[in-house]
Amino acid sequence: MMAQYLALKQQASDCLLFYRMGDFFELFFDDAKVAAQVLDIALTSRGEHGGVPIPMCGVPVHSAEGYLARLIRAGCRVAIAEQVETPEEAKKRGGSKTLVARDIVRFVTAGTLTEEALLEPRRANVLAAVCEVRGAIGVAACDISTGRMELEECAPDQMGAALARLGATEIVAPENWDQAPAGCVYRPNRSFGSDEGEARLKAVHGVTTLDGFGQFSRAMLAAAGGLIGYLDHVGRGTLPLLLPPVARETGTHMAMDEATRASLEILTSTGGTRRGSLVEAIDRCVTGAGARLLAEDLSAPLTDSRSIYRRLELVSWLHDDPLLRGDIRAVLRSLPDVGRALGRVVAGRGSPRDLGQLRDGLAEARRLHDMLRARADRPAPLDELLPALSGHGALVDLYARALVPAPPTERSQGGFIAEGYDAGLDELRRVSGNSRRAIAALEAKYRDETGVAALKIRHNGVLGYFIEVPAKHADRLMAPDSGFTHRQTMAGAVRFNALALHEEASRIAESGGHSLAAEEAHFEDLVGHAVRAKEAIATTAAALARIDVAAGQAERAAEGGWALPRVVDEPCLEITGGRHPVVEAALASRGERFVANDCRLAPQDRLWLIGGPNMGGKSTFLRQNALIVLLAQAGGFVPAQTATIGMVDRLFSRVGASDNLARGRSTFMVEMVETAAILAQATERSFVILDEVGRGTSTYDGLALAWAVAEAVHSINRSRCLFATHYHELARLAESCDSLSLHHVRAREWKGDLVLLHELAEGPADKSYGLAVARLAGVPAPVVKRAKSVLDKLEKGRAATGGLAAGLDDLPLFAAAIEAAEEKVDALRERLNGLDIDALSPREALDLLYQLKAQANG
Repeated sequence: MMAQYLALKQQASDCLLFYRMGDFFELFFDDAKVAAQVLDIALTSRGEHGGVPIPMCGVPVHSAEGYLARLIRAGCRVAIAEQVETPEEAKKRGGSKTLVARDIVRFVTAGTLTEEALLEPRRANVLAAVCEVRGAIGVAACDISTGRMELEECAPDQMGAALARLGATEIVAPENWDQAPAGCVYRPNRSFGSDEGEARLKAVHGVTTLDGFGQFSRAMLAAAGGLIGYLDHVGRGTLPLLLPPVARETGTHMAMDEATRASLEILTSTGGTRRGSLVEAIDRCVTGAGARLLAEDLSAPLTDSRSIYRRLELVSWLHDDPLLRGDIRAVLRSLPDVGRALGRVVAGRGSPRDLGQLRDGLAEARRLHDMLRARADRPAPLDELLPALSGHGALVDLYARALVPAPPTERSQGGFIAEGYDAGLDELRRVSGNSRRAIAALEAKYRDETGVAALKIRHNGVLGYFIEVPAKHADRLMAPDSGFTHRQTMAGAVRFNALALHEEASRIAESGGHSLAAEEAHFEDLVGHAVRAKEAIATTAAALARIDVAAGQAERAAEGGWALPRVVDEPCLEITGGRHPVVEAALASRGERFVANDCRLAPQDRLWLIGGPNMGGKSTFLRQNALIVLLAQAGGFVPAQTATIGMVDRLFSRVGASDNLARGRSTFMVEMVETAAILAQATERSFVILDEVGRGTSTYDGLALAWAVAEAVHSINRSRCLFATHYHELARLAESCDSLSLHHVRAREWKGDLVLLHELAEGPADKSYGLAVARLAGVPAPVVKRAKSVLDKLEKGRAATGGLAAGLDDLPLFAAAIEAAEEKVDALRERLNGLDIDALSPREALDLLYQLKAQANG
């Protein structure tokens, strides 16, 4: 057995091997140690290998999904090794002691999950493949739980932004590629050939040309080859649901780099969870598919005004009719996840319950179609979606006749084909039912004949049906003429067989086996109908998700009093009463009110320099305007009284930073890398928010960098920009930059306390209020008092000399150190003045130099 295990482990490579033994998946050696630690299960041992006990642990097969989910979340990959023949087949092949053959039937990885229990309902599970072809990066992405596949090409410096947008849970790349993303899975280079990718796509979709799907570059096809090759590898030759690929056109979506997405907390907060993110504050979808589509919309806002207005038109229509919106959401709320049920069915991992979900989901889609079709005021975008909600009548009717109302999740026990669908199956069930009643009658008969009231007819997987009596009554059945045959003696009971029981048991087994085989055949036939209609079903699922997103956006807008934005081509940004959706929701939960602010950027006033105290709301103001732009171009209402958004091609956010120790970068280095990307890529159609540029280095360096960056954004990039800073000196830029204006967040000191008003006003900030903020934050009073004395000295020196750091020489704290330094310098000077240098030999001069150095070092 261990030889078989080791051979399979070699195939599994770096994956944990789940080795099927009876009702358990067992793990051995280092795999067992890793699994035991991650799963918090007992680590035991079994036999020896090389004279050392073999570590071992296991999980029950019936509950393996839960353990798999924990392993995948911990970053593990798992290979499933199942028995591929029965014990009878093994005996026939090689004798009674022949080991049952096992083989790896599937690899379970983060990006290739389809099981409902392993997936998050409201989050897409994207697998991506990347490679380079002639200086261009090809990216292929697929959520195999729904089959959607997307191909794109980008420049090498845009690969990180593309992968950040996709949010892939697993990335595949060619081996030995020095530009491969961190943590990716490496695959042979031959998998990433463009010819290979084209051939694989044609084979998957049964076509001779890909022209009907769109135009794909060589880089796209190469990435597609790597993706499909990996799916073929992990599925051991069985591919999941793959819909026709869609080519993502460059320039049709707002570009955002990884740093921008992280700082705006679009899909996850800084804590790495959905809680506190933009999508959590926006999401009012009632289906998992809708929530996943909303996340996709927020990740890739549009840059085509026609497409944006089509989304807004549907949202606005639902927003203005709350009764209809409520009815639609009630229907949607009862829907199963049609897309993921289809994904499991096509991948060969479906269950009768999945077929039932297709039946119920498609039936409800038709109901929704009829409800909306009756409306005479339908907007054009809805008319385009309606045809996708119907057309499945024959399939729904078939499934309604064939399946019981609530099909089980397991098909091995049968019971999912409805009565009346198959007369032969009904007869087999009748025979089986009658036989079981006959068993009960036999039990009563045997009790009367033997006079043993405790006699029972039982069943187990080894003996089948048998008669069991307490040991003290066994002699009555042991008699030669009793009609019973002894089978087994237990500690307190004896088991027997009888001819009539054997005949009834045979009839039960035969009818039961035939009925299970019949149901299995029906299941395969029903699956075939779904597979043949997979693209039409997927289109229906996508239409339902789009309607859910529109209804959810309308619900959120009505709930928060949000405004319908106006998106124009001019480089402007006019927001009245703008709010931050996440912060506003957090304040509302505490019964507090968010202070709204206006933002008006135009070609003649495109860069706002914003000062004011920390905690005054500068960062919130910057982020809220970026999020309003994002929400508008994603096709939703925005948290403002009014909003006119000039189309943004790229959104940049440099707000906050942290060390990236894994890549050897300090906070300041990270900030400079992000700033460099902005200066290199921002255009006149971009929107940039910058917060405290230059704060990670010395005052002079930081001021100089902030000054130069502001000038570059203003005069070279010419982007719309909100620039928050504590450097009051930057206010002088208003004298030389004609499209720069000064603003500040208001604050007041009242009876020694700082009152933060969170209001934006025109003009420069009068002071920083840093000490008052420190006091609010709980810095001890003696420290704040000492800081006040240092500040007074600095400001006096600055007023006298015009220098930022002048006056430090008068601080008492540094006086003793300065005096000691002067004394050392005087002693050296006196000794040097007393030397006759011309009289020194080279050796004496060298010795003297060592002495002077030692004296200088104290």
